Amino acid sequence: MALDTIIEFEHANIFQKDNLILKDVNISISKGEFVYFVGKVGSGKTSLIKTMNAELPLLEGQGKVAGFDLTKLKIKQTPFLRRKLGIVFQDFKLLTDRTVYDNLLFVLKATGWKSKVDINDRIAQVLDRVALSYKGYKMPHQLSGGEQQRVVIARALLNDPEIILADEPTGNLDPETSENLMRLLLEISNNGRAVVMATHDYNMVKKFPARTIKFENSKVIEQDKTNEIDFESLKE
Repeated sequence: MALDTIIEFEHANIFQKDNLILKDVNISISKGEFVYFVGKVGSGKTSLIKTMNAELPLLEGQGKVAGFDLTKLKIKQTPFLRRKLGIVFQDFKLLTDRTVYDNLLFVLKATGWKSKVDINDRIAQVLDRVALSYKGYKMPHQLSGGEQQRVVIARALLNDPEIILADEPTGNLDPETSENLMRLLLEISNNGRAVVMATHDYNMVKKFPARTIKFENSKVIEQDKTNEIDFESLKE
């Protein structure tokens, strides 16, 4: 594993229960790299992301994420791996019965933060980072879709992760809000974190070109240049 490699799979077969979803996956992603996963629904993008965060076990082949060997990962080590990952979902998964601040507080307490001063400082930092400094007291339903997604990114940044895994993060957003979100994710990547983004939003992929990996026929295919991808073939 090269010094700046943060995610690496070699000859990995990815399963959902007994179903082989992806075969012979060989990819390497470095710190500070922004990578798109593209492909039809069911092509295995989410399954690979779930393997990266140990939601799905890696049963065959080799895989390392943020210094953890996925084939040897013990259940008690999983929280330590996940602290190095920030995860952004399409459907937000915010706790609707508590404020933005309390959503973030919940995550920090769950990952072992104790000092009230440190907690308050960290929440203030991540809300400032996503331009929501004055929205901590709001309930999720009082925010726009774009603001809710920025809270999700703030939540993902709480433990200063090495990797952001974003699964269809612009799926529920309008084009302008999607662009703002993309700029934020690219800025996070420019600051040294690896960002992996599974997406169907091919207009965004064209607008913000980056390394792109295509999922097709149970295979993962490296595409060097975004403009070489036939996006029409990927549409449902």
